[in-house]
Amino acid sequence: MRLRDGGVPPAVTSLRRMIGSIAHRGPDEFGIFRDHNAGLAHARLSIIDLVSGQQPMGNSTRSTWLVFNGEIFNYVELREELRSLGHTFRTQSDTEVLLRAYEVWGDGAFDRLNGQWAVAYWDRKERRLVLARDRVGVRPLFVAEHAGSIYFASEVKAIFAAEPAIPRAFDPVGLAQTFVFWASLAPRSVFRGVEELPPGQVWTFEGGQWKKHVYFDTSFPKASVATHGKHDIEVATDRVRQALHRATELRMVRADVPVGSYLSGGLDSSLVAALGRQYAGDMFHTFSLRFEDAEYDETEFQRLMVRQIGSQHHEVVVSRRDIARVFPEVVYHAERPILRTAPAPLFLLSQLVRDCGIKVVLTGEGADEMFAGYDLFREGKVRRFWAKFPHSKLRPRLLDRLYPYLARSPVAQRALAQAFFGRDLDQAARPGFAHGTRWRTTGALTRLFSADLRASINPDALVREFLHSLPDGLGDWSPLAQDQYIEIRTLLSGYLLSSQGDRMLMAHSVEGRFPFLDKDVMALATELPDEFRLHLMDEKHILKRASIGLVPESIRTRSKQPYRAPDALAFVSEPLCDYVVDLMDEGALARVGVFDPKAGASLWKKCRARHADGQFSNSDNMALVGVLSTQLLHRQMIEEIPSGREVVEVGTLIDYCPDDPKNTAP
Repeated sequence: MRLRDGGVPPAVTSLRRMIGSIAHRGPDEFGIFRDHNAGLAHARLSIIDLVSGQQPMGNSTRSTWLVFNGEIFNYVELREELRSLGHTFRTQSDTEVLLRAYEVWGDGAFDRLNGQWAVAYWDRKERRLVLARDRVGVRPLFVAEHAGSIYFASEVKAIFAAEPAIPRAFDPVGLAQTFVFWASLAPRSVFRGVEELPPGQVWTFEGGQWKKHVYFDTSFPKASVATHGKHDIEVATDRVRQALHRATELRMVRADVPVGSYLSGGLDSSLVAALGRQYAGDMFHTFSLRFEDAEYDETEFQRLMVRQIGSQHHEVVVSRRDIARVFPEVVYHAERPILRTAPAPLFLLSQLVRDCGIKVVLTGEGADEMFAGYDLFREGKVRRFWAKFPHSKLRPRLLDRLYPYLARSPVAQRALAQAFFGRDLDQAARPGFAHGTRWRTTGALTRLFSADLRASINPDALVREFLHSLPDGLGDWSPLAQDQYIEIRTLLSGYLLSSQGDRMLMAHSVEGRFPFLDKDVMALATELPDEFRLHLMDEKHILKRASIGLVPESIRTRSKQPYRAPDALAFVSEPLCDYVVDLMDEGALARVGVFDPKAGASLWKKCRARHADGQFSNSDNMALVGVLSTQLLHRQMIEEIPSGREVVEVGTLIDYCPDDPKNTAP
């Protein structure tokens, strides 16, 4: 979109390059719209209304146009509500419902939606651009301004592919945030001049300026209100079970293609798969990761669940070599540095899904954030309990119950663990207390940055800035609610749903659907008393109760084992991948300029020396993966211009500029 009137219309060739660069997100059909002020392009993954529903889609007067990526699961109910108001529909698509809903309710439409979306509206008459993103950021959306124009896309590579002249460089603060919080914090991205629309926001450009509106933010009741006396555990369990049934049903039946399910062997995916099987008809496909390294493998529990639900099951066995082999593609699709290799096996899993002819899968993401499943929440509870009597010898021994699945657990050596987790106990009442240990650990990785970069950023200042941005009422919430909110703000959207979720799925044109992130499920989870979510040291307590009869007891009651994959070991084991050796070379590190060349090369040498026994510290694991992924990202997105094939066959073409000799479409 052009910021000012006058000048040439958006070039069709640019729009073709943009959708060509992200054709993996929607290879089924392509569409382009443009007038003298704006251009819209869409790559469609056909799931609902396969016959009609093409995009860009215009309203009846062709004055407002829309492109969107995602699904609106309650579109049938919204369509009936709009019909009762006198509106008619020409398609069976959720796209048309979204278009009409905004015409009727404006920004208020987004709070009515139950789904996952990134959407752009262009009002030709008012010359108004509206961009919006779903509540927790399942679908990505990026924005940049350059040379009098606004560029927006689901992935940064499409923005860079639009015009070769658009500057491409790292943003120092976005990089530093990644090495503290595991992800840049929207609207900041890791690329200078590129912003990421934060979850739950609407950005409107009109009259030469942006108006930004927050329509949703996760909220919890005041601690004084969220008491056990208000609720009955049996009633609450039934409500959770019903809400998950409805959320899963919507994600199964609101599709005109088969829907499968991921199956990790843990509680969350097992429960989702069990519920999904009830709405799948005769055939239900499930997909699992297996690992050559026994430390990460959960095959026993996956197959137990398969036998119970009778699914058509598919597996992919992942080796260290596989992770190293696909890692460049993983980084290319993630479009950000990553500190763990966990996205790589999920990239391979989505490839298996697509090879089996399935376009949509259910996954268990969001359960840990909404129902307090992470060890970090238990850790925070133990440390706050300890802080009430900081000189106690018995209370810190509760730390022994944390991280049993780690070969090198941070609590294995009690004296060191107590020194590590016993820091800042006098800060126990402050927001961010539980996350402080993680932020200190990851923030220490910035020591690898170049001298210039270290001089421009301060990890402690980034943490203070983030804590200052938290909602005013957060201090009235319980400590657990505060911890959950911070986890949702920092890790869920920026890392889990992007690097491990949407990006790895869409790399192979597969859509993920997340019942635990359903609008009504999230609202119910946040109003539950703390002890229903984290009962003593039992995480996701109410989910375990809701799973009775649906999930085998050995899965329902097993100790939590978070999804993990080999990290540094994947890159230092023989035979080495050429790209790893090249990018970790001192000269390559110096050319990129993000990391101190000697520090980076020393890290590589240290990890190589440990390849035989595989005994890497948590810090070295994250450091090597973080340095390597940053080096890859610089090569793929900055040194080279990201580009895909220029789309030639455009199914929907609306061109209001046929008199433009340089930019008309064939």
